[in-house]
Amino acid sequence: MSSLSFARFGPLPDPCASDAVEKTPFDGSDLRLGDLLRQSAGLSEKDLQRIFDHAIAKGLRFGDAAVALGLATQDQILQALTRQFHYAYTPRNPRHPSNELIALTQPFTLQAESFRAIRSQLLMRAGQDEPRRKLLAVASQSSGDGKTFFCANLAVTLAQLGGRTLLIDADLRGPRQHRIFPVDNTVGLSGYLMGRSGARCIQASKQVPGLFVLPVGASPPNPLELIERKEFGLLMHEVCERFDHVVVDTPAAAYGADAQAIARRCGQVLLMARKNRSRLADLQRLTASMKATQAQLIGVVVNEF
Repeated sequence: MSSLSFARFGPLPDPCASDAVEKTPFDGSDLRLGDLLRQSAGLSEKDLQRIFDHAIAKGLRFGDAAVALGLATQDQILQALTRQFHYAYTPRNPRHPSNELIALTQPFTLQAESFRAIRSQLLMRAGQDEPRRKLLAVASQSSGDGKTFFCANLAVTLAQLGGRTLLIDADLRGPRQHRIFPVDNTVGLSGYLMGRSGARCIQASKQVPGLFVLPVGASPPNPLELIERKEFGLLMHEVCERFDHVVVDTPAAAYGADAQAIARRCGQVLLMARKNRSRLADLQRLTASMKATQAQLIGVVVNEF
């Protein structure tokens, strides 16, 4: 089988390389919580001793004692703990494009726990011996079902496991992943499928170590024809060799057969439906169309948010 060269993309980013990802504060795994708080909250040795004494006297954990004394906020404690445990976390900023990344900005909520539960289910169902089991297409019948939101958060939770995760925005009709993370959308999947060379298309996320994003780039007038080209299949083969997990966002099935073509190349597909919005008849038609692609139907996720 011929192998796809990433020369068009430029060298694939290595998360271990110093220039692959913007330096992040996830370097405190060998530090004590007090040392991390001294850096983030500007605490002195005297402050740390006060916290320690209060924790002993009241039977509190060190972080709880710091909050009780007003020497640190709960958010500062969370940030320090996530640095200790190498866990990607960014405080929520409603004005930031990444406010949809619940698994990153609100990882301790029930909504984020739902994404982790789905991640666990997917990992249990995925075969470990078949390389293509790393590929997962996510499809829905209509726009507004939450598919792009789901793909983004699922990719974050997979990257939080510590492996290399790639999120491919294959929605050539209405791309949005480049806004959610955000990454440069000057070049991307469409440019590669058209055979054009250019700057690096697969980009390392600046927020989540181990997470990479392949945006759409320019939206083409012939999305289905591009997806059907052999280059897309070769790309799927290559990313299986280079990443531990690959999540592929697809266009809504209502707009064409793109999702079916992508699912066929991926070999696995997960369907999205939205509570009180998706129609059972539409979901049944989508299920039948996916089964015709010979892709394994992993299941259906009902979006209640």
